[in-house]
Parts: sequence; structure tokens; C-alpha cells
Amino acid sequence: MHDIELEFTIAEEKDIPQLTEVMTKAFDDDSQRHLDKPKGGPPGYDNGDFFRTWLLPYKESQGYKILHKGRVIGGLIAWILPSRENRLGVIFVDPMLQNNGVGSRILQFMFETYSDAKSWALETPGFAKSNHKFYEKNGFIKIGEQIDKELPGEVSFKYKKIVKE
Repeated sequence: MHDIELEFTIAEEKDIPQLTEVMTKAFDDDSQRHLDKPKGGPPGYDNGDFFRTWLLPYKESQGYKILHKGRVIGGLIAWILPSRENRLGVIFVDPMLQNNGVGSRILQFMFETYSDAKSWALETPGFAKSNHKFYEKNGFIKIGEQIDKELPGEVSFKYKKIVKE
């Protein structure tokens, strides 16, 4: 299904309810598959506060809603920094469309849109094995681990992709 048409639009405050709905599905699906818990994600992932905290107040953050046939099916927040050592804050795709190349196409959009980046860094939960495979398939290399601040007793993995020296 790599032929799924995607549309990328800058996210605005009015998009928060739709983005939150899809983010909740994606993070809860991860929590169910990897932790055997019905719900779970970073603070505010299921009530819109995540976007109000990490997207709206910062000039460095760029958020996108990803649409398919006019319906929000994913989202992206990237931090575009003056150093050009950018950060991927979050990427998520509706679980019904995962494993169809949508996530890789979202990353490709990000790399092309911010083509002057030197590197991209991100963190992802240590338990989310499918995330590790996804990022590694897309050229990210694991560079470290740390105690996860939001999930006591869990570890988060740090990844980086060097785009240009």
C-alpha cells in the first residue's frame, strides 16, 4: 500500500482534537502490544496537552498533520534548530495504516523539507521494538540509553542520523 496518497499540512491549534485522536490510538496500540497495558503515552498524549506543550509555544517546533483522503492519519513534530542539528519530537501513524510505508514517507518528507539539516536526533521507548526497527531502517543509529523520565523503571533509546558533515 505504498501508493497511499498523503497530504502534509502545517498543524494549527484547531487541528489538536483530530491529531490527539490519532496519537491516542497509536500510543495506546504500542502500550497494548509492548506493555500489555490498555493505555499509555507521554503526558498529555490523550487530551491535547502534548501539542499545547510541545508544538504551539515554541518557534523552533514545526508540526504537521498528515492526511489521507481528507482524514488525519498521522502527525509529526520536528524541532528545527539554528545549529541545524534538528530533533524529531514525535511521529505517529494510525495503527490501521502502519507497516505500509507511511512512516517512512513522513520521514522522507521531513528530510526533504528541512534539507539543510546536519543531523536528526530522537528518543523512543526502549520497549518499543518496532520503533527501533523503523528508525534503523530509515538510517538512524542508536547512540545511547537513559532512564525514561515519563515511564518509571523503563529506559528510552537515543537515536541519531547524520545527514551532512
